Amino acid sequence: MILQKSIPHNPLESVKLPGIKPLDLADWLPVDDAFSGQMAQRDALLSERRDQVLMMDQSAKEAAQELLQLVLAHRYEAAQEQVTRPDGVVISIDWQDPLATLGLIAQEDFCILQRPEGSPEHVLTGAVLCFPASWTLSEKFMRPLIGIHDRIDSYDEGIAARVQRLFDGVQVGRPLWRFNALWYQSPELFAPRSINDPRDHSHGQNAPYMRSEQQVILRLPQTRAVVFSIHTYMVHMEDVMRQWGR
Repeated sequence: MILQKSIPHNPLESVKLPGIKPLDLADWLPVDDAFSGQMAQRDALLSERRDQVLMMDQSAKEAAQELLQLVLAHRYEAAQEQVTRPDGVVISIDWQDPLATLGLIAQEDFCILQRPEGSPEHVLTGAVLCFPASWTLSEKFMRPLIGIHDRIDSYDEGIAARVQRLFDGVQVGRPLWRFNALWYQSPELFAPRSINDPRDHSHGQNAPYMRSEQQVILRLPQTRAVVFSIHTYMVHMEDVMRQWGR
């Protein structure tokens, strides 16, 4: 099992959707106590199931390269050829395969969303998604925001309009963040589920694991694409209650 011992935000807090807050850029891309375990699983997924966890339209390549440059500057002193991860693993930087490189150097999953000319919404044009929580990248790739969330009951037209305004309005250097939280029966991080599968019963109030994603929205300065990054926390109920229970 790959678990953290704590979560930096209170996952038991009730927050009205979409629950967006400003984020200090210095707090983006944290390294936590599950880094080594999560990165080992990411390494394996990108090696063995790349077609399931990475998709990129050619239109997103420039944005993906810009994102890679930003992550390297933020985390690895702007290295250009190779980096040594906090777990000691050396990763070569492949500028022609930027999303795969991102998947190997950071705990976060990254989604790139761009708003094509004439489109009313941003579209998911690229992603490295090693830790999906009950959704499947292939079913969301190249779909607009409303299509990405079309099976989420709480994502109604009002929420959709507010989220699109957030994606339109997020400013360079001023990222935004939110979190979600669900109790899960299994601590498995790679948990895809097709929209055609039976209704998900993998979580519930009495389940032993809390899965909470720190989701960050930021705008890239050159391509103006929006990045949606996901840092996944999986924590045993006992540790959640020890930290945040009352």
